This record gives sequence, C-alpha cells and structure tokens, in this order.
Amino acid sequence: MSDQGLPSDCVGIVETEYFTFADQAPFVLESGATLGPITLAYQTYGQLNADRSNAVLILHALSGGAHAAGYRSLDDTKPGWWDTSIGPGKAFDTDRFFVICSNIIGSCYGSTGPGSLNPATGKLYGLSFPVVTIGDIVRAQERLIDHLGIERLLCVVGGSMGGMQALEWAAHHPERIRAAIPLATTARSNAMHIALSEVGRQAIYADPNWQGGDYYDGSRRPDAGLAVARMIAHITYLSEQSMHQKFGRRLQNRERFGYEFQTEFQVESYLRHQGLSFTQRFDANSYLYITKAMDYFDLSQSAAGTNGLPVNSLAAAFAGAQDIKFLVVSFTSDWLYPSHQSKAIVSALTAAGADVSYLDIESDAGHDAFLVEVATMTRLLGSFMDRLAREEGVS
Repeated sequence: MSDQGLPSDCVGIVETEYFTFADQAPFVLESGATLGPITLAYQTYGQLNADRSNAVLILHALSGGAHAAGYRSLDDTKPGWWDTSIGPGKAFDTDRFFVICSNIIGSCYGSTGPGSLNPATGKLYGLSFPVVTIGDIVRAQERLIDHLGIERLLCVVGGSMGGMQALEWAAHHPERIRAAIPLATTARSNAMHIALSEVGRQAIYADPNWQGGDYYDGSRRPDAGLAVARMIAHITYLSEQSMHQKFGRRLQNRERFGYEFQTEFQVESYLRHQGLSFTQRFDANSYLYITKAMDYFDLSQSAAGTNGLPVNSLAAAFAGAQDIKFLVVSFTSDWLYPSHQSKAIVSALTAAGADVSYLDIESDAGHDAFLVEVATMTRLLGSFMDRLAREEGVS
C-alpha cells in the first residue's frame, strides 16, 4: 500500500495484529479467577534487529489503545495517539527501534474485555468478566513479548496508567527490561485517585441504560453516565492555568448571560464535547474495569517480607531493579499525579540502588503535558533513548 502524501516522519499506514493465548490452559489472574482464551490487539513500527535487542514497549493510558502511531488508511485524518513521539527521527526513532504497543486486557479496542464473547456462555461477558489488575495486564503483555521472540525489552515507557505498567514491569519482571520511563504517574493510587474514579463509576451506575452492565444486546447504552465520567476525568487532565488560558470565563456563541441552564460558558461546551465524543469510541464497562485496576495499584504493598506478608516499602518493591536504567518525569502543574509522587518513586529507586534520572518539567499543561509538550518530550526522551542505545550496544 502506498504511503504517498503522508508526513515524511510518519511510520505510514499501519495495521493492527492480534495474538491469542490461554486457549489451552486458562490465564490465572491475581484475584484467583481465570480467563481464557485471551486476545491482545497490537501494532508494531520499525524493524526488530538481528539480536532482538532494540524492542521498545509503549504502554497506553486509560482510554488509549494499540494504535499509537501512523495512520490506518490514506483517508484517516487522525494519527495514533503518540504519533508525535514515534516515527523516523522522533523520540522513539523507528529507523533505530522496534516499537510495540498493545491494547490492555479489559479494554475495548480489540483486546479481550467485558465487551468480548465469553466462549463458555456464547454471550458477551459484561460484568461476568473478571476484575483485572495492573499486574495481570503486564503479565499478559509478557506473553505477547514471548510470542514475538523477544527475551528482553530495551525499554518500557508510558504515561499515567501507562507509567503504572512501566513500574510494574520494573518491580515484578526486572529481568525482562533494560530501561523504564514512567511519565506523570504514581507507584500507588491514593484516596484522591480512588475517589475520582468512583465518582465516574457512580455516574455510569446511575445511568438507567447501564442495566447492571448487560446493555450490549439493546439499542441504548449508558452514554450519559459515561460522558459524565469522562468529563470528570478530563478536568483532572488539565490544570488551573491551562483551563484559564483555554477558556477563562468566555461565553460560547453569545455575548451575555442567558440566566438559564443551557451551555453558556466555553468550558462547559468543551467538556460536553469531550464527553460525547468519548461515548462514540469507548465502552462503559471497560471504563469500570480499567479504573478499578488503577485503584488496586500499590507497589508499596507488593513485596513479600520474611513472614510472607506484604512489606509497606516502595524500595522493597524495586529490590530486583538495580540493573535497570530509569528516567522518571513529572510536571509542575499535574495535580492528578503531582510531582511529589514521582519524587517518592525516585527515592525508592535510589534506595534500591537503581540507576535513575529524574526531571520535574515546568509546564502549565497539567497531567496531559507528557502528550502535549511535544518539543520538550522529543528532546528529553530522544536523548535518553540515544544514550541507552549506545550503552547497550544497540545498532
């Protein structure tokens, strides 16, 4: 297929591939429940080198998917969600690295989730889909990496929930990675994170079209609840500064107050648009499962001590990560995962004896800064990846 007309620094036309496992023996989840068969949707960019040492795994956030770069067709008007960082000459240079991005289990972009067919019943899972954790998500990714014949990844990188996955790889699969780049993230979801997620879930529950998660056979879906959940979440991705710069108190298509309960302010219109567009591409049940996985995430409780009980220590969680190179990045205006949470990660890694670099970047963009501060991220990530490749002898 011709890529004529696409940007020169683009990976071109991409196709989603699928890997299915646990079709013979079920996949045992952290909860003790089992799941299988499991399909992961994934995309790759660039070429795997002869010794399979140049593979980089991109880890997406809550609403992301496998389509991280390039275009699905010549008619596609929107590239992958991290196209600014993946491609020839970009931070993750596909002339140099083999880049992989897979959709997580529990999502709705091709991987097995609540909207998938349950082979045991012949019906869609709905809420019969088992609850998954960040640990389960990463162990499923490990199966994909095995399938691709890659013994050790050069780097795992992700922001927000993707950063949680990067830290999970480092804590529980350190022998499988050489470097990790957690961006705008945390090592444990706190009460504020859980509270925000629960408000979004309650909005979905309150939508009469949710029907206890059993809405797939009907013509109506819980779009109103999901839209509110997305509006709440989207507020957390911005900052006070960015909200003021984008909208201030400006009115939408009017010059004065209407003294009514219609959409009047630009920020109201923006949030309504974000909520509505989200319902056209995402599944409400997947939103429930993914936010619950994030709520459960707490690496400080995951390291077993001599008595077999969890040790409340991040440093203990990273005890096996001394040979991993880390780049931890936070942003000054991120109030969802503020800088002090990244500093706690850095302190734990330092205490564990890991090789860690840390940058707290000045930005008004809020939590989404890792996606929108393109020039800064290109320079920072590109420099780290160049040094990593040289030190690891990757050609």
